[in-house]
Amino acid sequence: MDFELDETQRLVRDTAREYAQKTLAPLARSIETEECVPKSVLRTLGELGLLAVNVPESLGGAEAGVVSYSVAMSEIAKACASTSVTMAVTNMVNEVIAAFGDDAQKQRYCPWLASGETLGAFALSEPDAGSDPGAMRTVARRDGDDWVIDGAKQWITSGAWAGVFVVWARTGEAGTKGISCFLVDGGTPGLRIGRHEDKTGIRGSNTVGLEFESMRVPASAQLGELGQGFRVAMMALDGGRVGIASQAVGIAEGALSDAIRYAKERQAFGHPIADFQAIQWMIADSRTELDAARLLALRAAKMKELGVPFTKEASMAKLFASEAAWRVCNRAVQVHGGYGYIREFDVERRFRDVRVTQIYEGTSEIQRIVIARTVLRD
Repeated sequence: MDFELDETQRLVRDTAREYAQKTLAPLARSIETEECVPKSVLRTLGELGLLAVNVPESLGGAEAGVVSYSVAMSEIAKACASTSVTMAVTNMVNEVIAAFGDDAQKQRYCPWLASGETLGAFALSEPDAGSDPGAMRTVARRDGDDWVIDGAKQWITSGAWAGVFVVWARTGEAGTKGISCFLVDGGTPGLRIGRHEDKTGIRGSNTVGLEFESMRVPASAQLGELGQGFRVAMMALDGGRVGIASQAVGIAEGALSDAIRYAKERQAFGHPIADFQAIQWMIADSRTELDAARLLALRAAKMKELGVPFTKEASMAKLFASEAAWRVCNRAVQVHGGYGYIREFDVERRFRDVRVTQIYEGTSEIQRIVIARTVLRD
């Protein structure tokens, strides 16, 4: 498989890199402090095509492919992880609607999401059903020409800001076969936004719970076929795992750059600490693991782009990249010594931000289950 980027992919990467380093990186600290990604940033991401990278041009997207999305995600994450996860979820929602929506749904939501004028939210997890969507308790019952939805969701990225939610609810039998999917507009009566979670990292990205109290949506809000919601979710999560692998690589690339720069500047015993083998080995291990993680992410991205099965490869990329990125950020803090533990240095923020990549879009433990099942079946 050829991992040399083509002209379009290089253009997307370079566009994301220039914006990330010149404009976004200087804002990263204030985005965390104010716990909000500015609307101006979201609009610019929309103008650059970064909120609909793999969405058809006819729907307002860039139609640049999954590899382009992967490299762009890493560049944005290197500058600001909070912005990157906001970008990731909106891309995922946009792709889901483009793939499973009817013409009216596509035309209504995809260009709007692509513009950066609103965000998308992915409402699958529940307080008692995270890794096991088959335990979902949110229900939707048909009432004339409407669906009435009752239940609750948890850990919803961009939930307080989203203009459209992809909501999963039980419409039939127990387990995963009785789940369907709906598009819900922000501000729909019966939709209540919960508290803003006080998180360890990714603090600039809004995360809330949702409650649905006799929330009524029209029959036209159903996304995809009745009872096929689990299939929609798994398709979205496979692609989302490519995005989180790419995000983890980007965060860790930032931490490694911080560590290298500091190691060259910091003097100890009359030498830059970069001269010492202990530091060199940490940098060597980090560089090796990050290159491997990037290649795994690109492989999964390319397979998705080609339309071949990539579930196992997406899980492998997400598992390895998130855990490698955690080790890289941990080493980067160690290189900085005490300075790595104070908020004046960006490496401290990256250390906190990267931890969640082992949790959301499926924990590392879930990724291992997916990989093992696929390997044993094959």
